[in-house]
Amino acid sequence: MESGGMRKNSTLICVPIMGETIEKMVVDMSKAKTSGADLVEVRLDTLKRFNPRQDLEVLIRKCPLPTLFTYRPKWEGGQYEGDENSRRDALRLAMELGADYVDIELKVAHEFINSIHGRKPEKFKVIVSSHNYQNTPSVEDLGNLVVSIQATGADIVKIATTALEITDVARIFQITVHSQVPVIGLVMGERGLISRILCPKFGGYLTFGSLEPGIVSAPGQPTIKDLLNLYNFRQLGPDTKVFGVIGKPVSHSKSPHLYNEAFKSVGFNGVYVHLLVDDIAKFFHTYSAADFAGFSCTIPHKEAALKCCDEVNPVAKSIGAVNCIIRRPSDGKLFGYNTDYVGAISAIEDGLRDSHKISSTSGSPLAGKLFVVIGAGGAGKALAYGAKEKGARVVIANRTYARARELADAVGGDALSLADLNNFHPENGMILANTTSIGMQPKVDETPISKDALKYYSLVFDAIYTPKITRLLREAQESGATIVTGLEMFIGQAYEQFERFTGLPAPKEQFKQFISNLQ
Repeated sequence: MESGGMRKNSTLICVPIMGETIEKMVVDMSKAKTSGADLVEVRLDTLKRFNPRQDLEVLIRKCPLPTLFTYRPKWEGGQYEGDENSRRDALRLAMELGADYVDIELKVAHEFINSIHGRKPEKFKVIVSSHNYQNTPSVEDLGNLVVSIQATGADIVKIATTALEITDVARIFQITVHSQVPVIGLVMGERGLISRILCPKFGGYLTFGSLEPGIVSAPGQPTIKDLLNLYNFRQLGPDTKVFGVIGKPVSHSKSPHLYNEAFKSVGFNGVYVHLLVDDIAKFFHTYSAADFAGFSCTIPHKEAALKCCDEVNPVAKSIGAVNCIIRRPSDGKLFGYNTDYVGAISAIEDGLRDSHKISSTSGSPLAGKLFVVIGAGGAGKALAYGAKEKGARVVIANRTYARARELADAVGGDALSLADLNNFHPENGMILANTTSIGMQPKVDETPISKDALKYYSLVFDAIYTPKITRLLREAQESGATIVTGLEMFIGQAYEQFERFTGLPAPKEQFKQFISNLQ
């Protein structure tokens, strides 16, 4: 059911009803009502058998919500292959029997609207639709399309296009926000998903949400459950700030679940979405409004994102990658940060403070410590720079010594080959951080260091969080070391991003709860 109190927008949520039988449609109509829908779209072209007068009477009488009837022909992407006059007769009959809306295709709209002239019930509205399954035209062409649709006498304009890249959606937003008539503007495909979520921000008349994942009337449709509960659809409005995770692929990311829940709990007017981006420079250039306020950045865009920023935090610059970008409201400039290392370093500092009962006011507990990083890739780099910034003495251990040496030289530390790590113990109470995939599922019985060598370390961190407790962490714990898991790093970087996004303290308990629910 719906969450989040009063509605802040008038955009409707319509559930497509695509049963093969009248009985199935009637069942789905009640489900749509229970799910929180405002209306249903009855797709007559999905019925296996259709007796217009009898069936339309039943559907309209038994529907607990307002009805929109669509009888989509094959030539506009639907399933109807019969006689055109019979199709239009059925839609006219739906109007006469009390339907609230019908959808008619632009190609035949003039004739249809002329045929009902003078017979149209007061509350009844005609949606005239145009579907483009190839691409999204230019703003000029879209503007002309709106004019042609209006010229038919349409009450509501519906334009559905196809996203070849996410920047295509901006043109539909532009048309929707500037239109003087009600517009349903949707962009199909995964790259068009934000058109379906953000339409209340831009004044769209309605969006579609399916009852079940995968059973959709057009590609890229979200479920009504996600619209209401994940994206807090009823709370979105013109002032809502947009955040998101930029990646390719990106649909697997749990970040929208984490941040939207947190935004809701602190009453922050923001929404966090998946952004499937092909060209990140073009993305930032297209979505340059201040309301596109902040982004998490993941594979493969972290290095390219750095080049798009106007200013980059010095540590992120040294690492050569950003994973968090904030747009400054005053001038639209992009600021890049790397919170990956912050997450890991602060989790390690917290672990040291807890185990040594140190107060958080007395500087970093890493200062002066010998900090051994296993791995010289992106995460190794981030941890090495982060530890160095806190005053630790850094040692890099890597399978190939040359790469360890290169990173050690860059941070002013020492280098070892991984093979020599077991015999390296110049002092007790060292810190160990594994940033490689050694010990990750499915190879959970692997570890980068022998158990015997772990007695020289007071704290051991592993960036892996599948499994949560790796063999390295288990053996470290058995050897008496404090352990810090990869999940704590994920949470730590999320705290910092949340605070940069909102200017508010992160709801840490809620984040921890979210992570434990993922276990």
